[in-house]
Amino acid sequence: MRSLLSKIDDLRVRRSDPARIGWLAQWTYAHRGLHGAGQVENSRGAFAAALAAGLGIECDIQRSADGEAMVFHDWDFTRLIGRPEKTESLTAAEWKKLSYLEGEEPPIALADLLEMVAGRVPLLIEIKSRRGYDVAQSCVAVAHCLRSYAGPHAVMSFDPRVSRWFAAHSPQTVQGLVMREDDKGYTQKAWQRHLTLWAARPEFLAYHIEALPNPMVAGLREAGLPIATWTVNSPQLADRARDHADALIAEGAGLA
Repeated sequence: MRSLLSKIDDLRVRRSDPARIGWLAQWTYAHRGLHGAGQVENSRGAFAAALAAGLGIECDIQRSADGEAMVFHDWDFTRLIGRPEKTESLTAAEWKKLSYLEGEEPPIALADLLEMVAGRVPLLIEIKSRRGYDVAQSCVAVAHCLRSYAGPHAVMSFDPRVSRWFAAHSPQTVQGLVMREDDKGYTQKAWQRHLTLWAARPEFLAYHIEALPNPMVAGLREAGLPIATWTVNSPQLADRARDHADALIAEGAGLA
C-alpha cells in the first residue's frame, strides 16, 4: 500500500497547464444537456436549451455497430426509445431512423453535436464503458470526430483506459476520470480508487457529489488536480459542490 500511495503522490504533483484546462472551472455544465420539461436527455433539443442558457454541456457516448460515436447514455434503447435492441447492434444510419418516446427527434451523433456547439460552450464528453468492452474502439470514434474541433472540450470515463488512450493517441484532448464510491461503481474501496487514479493519470477528476467531501479528493484538489462533481440536482448539493469542487455538472434544481 505504501508503494501504491507513493505513486498517487506522483500523480498529485503532475499539474496541468492552466492555459490548457483553466476553462473547466469557469463553467457550470448541464448534465446530459438541459433536459426536462419536454426535452429528452442527450438530445438535440436539450443541447440547444443548454446553449441558449449559456451552460457548458456534459454528454454521453455509445458506439454504433459501424463504429460511429453516438450521443446516448444507456446500453439499450428500452428506456428512452421503447425498443429492445442494444445500442451497439444498430448502424449509425439505423440510429438516425429512431425517435425518442418524448418527441420525434432521433439521437444525435457526436459529429453533429460538435457542429451544433461550434466552440460556443465547453463540452465534457463521457465515453461509456463496462467490463469486457472494447472501449478503445469508442476512443477512436470520438478522437476522429474531435480531430479538427477547436472549441474547449474534454473526454472522461469511469474506465481508466480512456484517459490513458487519449494521452497516448490524442494528447491535445484534455482527459478526465469519473469516479463514484457507492454500490453502482467499481471503486468502493480505497485501494481501488488509488489504483484507478494511478492507471488513469487524469488531468481532472469528475467525482460523485454524494461522496464529497473526502480527504482523498481534498488532497488531490489541494495539489492542483481540478475537481468536477455530478450530479448536482438540488440547491443543497450545489452549495456542497461549490465548497468542495471546481465545476458543477448539474440538472434540475441544481441549476437554479
